[in-house]
Amino acid sequence: MNQNSRYTMKRKRKRKKRIKKRILKWIVLSLILFLGASATYSAYLLFKTSAVAEKAQKLLARGEKSEKRIKPVDPKYDNISILFVGIDDSEKRKLGGKTRADALILATFNRQERSIKMVSIPRDSYVYIPVEQKQDKINHSHVFGDIDGTIETVEELFDVPVDYYVRLNFNAFIQIVDTLGGIDVDVPITFTEQDSKDRAKAIHLEKGYQHLNGEEALALARTRKIDNDLERGKRQQLILEAIIQKALSIKSITRYDDLIEALGDNITTNMSFGELLSLYRYALNGGIDIERYQLTGNDMYLNRTYYFQLDEQNVQEISQMLKRHLELNETRRAFFQNKAA
Repeated sequence: MNQNSRYTMKRKRKRKKRIKKRILKWIVLSLILFLGASATYSAYLLFKTSAVAEKAQKLLARGEKSEKRIKPVDPKYDNISILFVGIDDSEKRKLGGKTRADALILATFNRQERSIKMVSIPRDSYVYIPVEQKQDKINHSHVFGDIDGTIETVEELFDVPVDYYVRLNFNAFIQIVDTLGGIDVDVPITFTEQDSKDRAKAIHLEKGYQHLNGEEALALARTRKIDNDLERGKRQQLILEAIIQKALSIKSITRYDDLIEALGDNITTNMSFGELLSLYRYALNGGIDIERYQLTGNDMYLNRTYYFQLDEQNVQEISQMLKRHLELNETRRAFFQNKAA
């Protein structure tokens, strides 16, 4: 090989090295920019979530702890309960500016078992309402006592603490489902229902497994004239479970951005941003087992007004089940043992 050929090959090798260095430099730079952008966006999302959570937070008059708790709970470490309250705050259905509790689902969360137990409470249940100091429909507890009155009533009914609440209106419900890209639900019955704007027969769903948008999911949650309030409660639980599972399966961070934006004006809760975040992280660590329960009873009329008379034995069974799931007896026992020591 002559000197010119060796020189040419040397130049080619140097050029290849320079090209490789440039490519590597661009890859590293791109990675740094990507990570920087992700960190910036994550920080922005965190700030935005915190701001929305602060805006949505409404503390209870009782303070941070239920009277049925020995000490305040922390979702990072403790089993907790959350009362989901659906309200229709449209002008058409307000009672002197106040709203009824249109849907009530009490959910208990057990961290170690990674499980949720949901109990639907029929809106016409005839129960003792402390704020009224008499028996009445449970959905009237929200009219007379707002969210504090409803929580106090549910605690009285089951003799368990309600640690947190999430109250949302129809707009929030629709926006949550739509932002998640819809939910998959096995619709148990064929029906036709009005939409959120009260347009008659605007929504028609056939029985069977299908993908629902926000308006369709709301129609499934609301409809009750086709059967009864017990079946309606079951449908609401189906939808809540579908929302939870879909929210946990989201892979795009931008979806959460939209979801946070949607919740701003249409949801209230006594959970802080840190508590919401810890609850979400605990849910993400693995699959969640969700069980659904329904209160039983009979139709009843008093002074020509319809009520749902709960089966007392069933209420007690549900109460004991919730206490076991929250491990209330174990918590009390540990507290008094530590106090004695």
